[in-house]
Amino acid sequence: MQYLYVIRKATTEDANRLAEIHVFGWRFAYRNLIPDDFLFKKMEVVKRAASFKQSIEENREDTYVYEEDGIIKSFMTVGPCRDEGKKGSYEIWGIYVDPLMTRSGIGTRMVEFCENIALKSGYREILLWVLEGNEIGINFYKKSGFQHDGPVKLLENFNRNVYRYCKPLG
Repeated sequence: MQYLYVIRKATTEDANRLAEIHVFGWRFAYRNLIPDDFLFKKMEVVKRAASFKQSIEENREDTYVYEEDGIIKSFMTVGPCRDEGKKGSYEIWGIYVDPLMTRSGIGTRMVEFCENIALKSGYREILLWVLEGNEIGINFYKKSGFQHDGPVKLLENFNRNVYRYCKPLG
């Protein structure tokens, strides 16, 4: 089945939908990994929407949306790598697909879009960080050509590790 979609820069009008996808994406992916108290009491769509709107207004980061049939189904935030020693790499800072729309190729199209941005900008590697226990994410990234390259960081707030995955380009 052929889908007609567009991947475009997020606008302030998208902020509410980005917040919905972000909050429900976290609840879907991180349930039983991060405390329910955080997922269901501290993560609020209204607060996240305000944060997304401000970030877009201030052009603090590059956020792209995947829109199909007028519905935003996914978003990602990307940019130059923030890791010391990897300044020549590109990074997916976050990628989320609406949990009701997973396993439909959207994530793959978003990663491919990111790869094109990175290559056009002269980068030869993309990296991202994934939460331990997020088997859906880990399996997706491995299928997309990413491999854990060694570094691990502790998210102290949740007492959970995140693992860096890299993919060479070109």
